[in-house]
Amino acid sequence: MALIYILIGFIGLELISAAIHRWLMHGPLWFIHASHHRPGRGFFQRNDVFTLVFGGTGIYLLLQGINSLNPGFWIGVGISVYGVAYFLLHDMLVHRRLKGWISTNIPYFKALQQAHRAHHKWVDKNPGESYGLFLFPKRFLK
Repeated sequence: MALIYILIGFIGLELISAAIHRWLMHGPLWFIHASHHRPGRGFFQRNDVFTLVFGGTGIYLLLQGINSLNPGFWIGVGISVYGVAYFLLHDMLVHRRLKGWISTNIPYFKALQQAHRAHHKWVDKNPGESYGLFLFPKRFLK
């Protein structure tokens, strides 16, 4: 049963963060997220506040359920696994926040890179494409 809750945390965060990215980050919260779309943005960005919010949610769930290992704890584990995967794939592989640290020839990860780069062709908040990280249009897999 724990695995189901971990998957709920992981998949749920992908779906929720894609919706937040599309309708809030590229909407009323653009003043925070814009730092992520602008060239020369530096290592730390105003956009990193979203990492604190999502990560804080996972940590809260882990801490509140650590004694009982309740469903919230396992959802927190899923959110934490998502956070590590996001950091490795988004920050390290796609955006190279530590240059030369990670690369891959795996087709899915190459498609993920292309989908995210297509999203970043927009330097303003106008609607673009591919707002999720792990879920993106099939055309990038070809």
